[in-house]
Amino acid sequence: MTDFLLETWVSALIEWTKLRWMLGGGVKWKPGEPLKLLFAGYMGGGNMGSDVRVNEMLRQVRQVLGEERVRATVMSFAPERTRNCFGDATQIRLPDAFPPFIYREARRHHGVVACEGSMFKSKFANALTTMMIGSLGIAAAENKLSIGYGGDADKMDQILQDMTRRYCGTSLVMTRNVESQARLSALDVPTELGTDTAWTFTPHPPEAGRKLLTDAGWDGIAPVLIVCPINPFFWPVKASLMKLVARKTLGAYKESHYRGPYFHNAGPEVDAKYAKYIGAFAGAVNTFRKKHKVFPVLVGTERLDADACQKIAAQIGGAPVFTSGQLDIYTIVSLLRCGDLMVSSRYHGIVTCMPALVPSAGVTMDERIRNNMIERGHTHLLFTVDDPQLEEKLVVGMETLLRDADEIRDGIGRNVVRNLKLMARMGVYFEQRTSTVYPEFPIRTGIHSWEEYLPPLNPSLRGLADKYDRTEELAGSTTLSNSSQQASA
Repeated sequence: MTDFLLETWVSALIEWTKLRWMLGGGVKWKPGEPLKLLFAGYMGGGNMGSDVRVNEMLRQVRQVLGEERVRATVMSFAPERTRNCFGDATQIRLPDAFPPFIYREARRHHGVVACEGSMFKSKFANALTTMMIGSLGIAAAENKLSIGYGGDADKMDQILQDMTRRYCGTSLVMTRNVESQARLSALDVPTELGTDTAWTFTPHPPEAGRKLLTDAGWDGIAPVLIVCPINPFFWPVKASLMKLVARKTLGAYKESHYRGPYFHNAGPEVDAKYAKYIGAFAGAVNTFRKKHKVFPVLVGTERLDADACQKIAAQIGGAPVFTSGQLDIYTIVSLLRCGDLMVSSRYHGIVTCMPALVPSAGVTMDERIRNNMIERGHTHLLFTVDDPQLEEKLVVGMETLLRDADEIRDGIGRNVVRNLKLMARMGVYFEQRTSTVYPEFPIRTGIHSWEEYLPPLNPSLRGLADKYDRTEELAGSTTLSNSSQQASA
């Protein structure tokens, strides 16, 4: 019922925005002034992946449209936590009760870029999808730039499907996979195939990660095994005013409380599945260590992962634990890239270490890691969180990571370059859509290489692009034309 009220509230605000716009209200872009863009998403919540994604979106948009032509504003649950992220973008605090906030802020800007990876799905939280639909829908209601950037679509409750069809029909959503395209196309939402945006991220130098490891007892010789666990079973998060009242008055629901009126899925069945998952990870690491001298490190790339990390560390007799609550995004990715092998249930744990060619296996709860492993050609390194034989399969997977490391790295390198090219095409689509919505907005002219539609690449990525560019082909040319030329072609 609480989710329904939230969805109704957002829908009413979009309808009211339409009416106000027809009556002449709203902020309109004028030629010669910077384009004010609102980046809407789950930033500042302690999720490394969310913050890294948006950091690179901002760098790419500035590269494509021009530094001086864009004024970016980023939502953040805790601007004090993300103060070193997002360049010179303005950060504004996102409240738990978000509908009035997105109504106000979306209307103040010339466009909205929805940033959340899990953009259209009920798997994690209907409230989050409602916020994405609301942000895009309010911008679309005022005929402004309305773009979903590198997101996914999966199963949604019927009300969310209806909202998506009604309010996002003039938005453009660039998805991370073709399955998401198909789901959104069925709801009459325009799409283009894109990718995640974390590929171009540059962390602190390797010395930062190595120092953390040596301070934690690493001898500098033993292979480093990075383990990124989660609690895959306490989703979705749902809003509940009744639980919130009970929490405030009786102290109930303490363990399942997320924030504000939002609560995790909980109960004996959830606890049992979680304990089995933790036991499988711990058992596999213990078995692997009996045969190989490795230095295991538990890394929580989301603040919620700290519990899983601590539980596994305790069951393997102790191991260093690092979390996004302790480290900024530049340090935690530096640490991940110091690994010699990785087993992760975090999608961005895998993605952010791939440019360093760290061999990785994935233990998935949804389509994100699955799609990544399929694209890499590494389905033999893909496992599921509820597999009754997870422990045994993880041992085999870790043995494979050691034995076939060079072959795995080659597949990873090829996939990184493929995704860089997809990300470059997203830059082209962004430029095209900006030119369509605002024909007088100045864009670049001439023919450009695909790299020019990306943020500046660090030497490591530049080396991968040079190595694999000739052998990895993506549909189309390795040069990309600007919007006006493509439109006239």
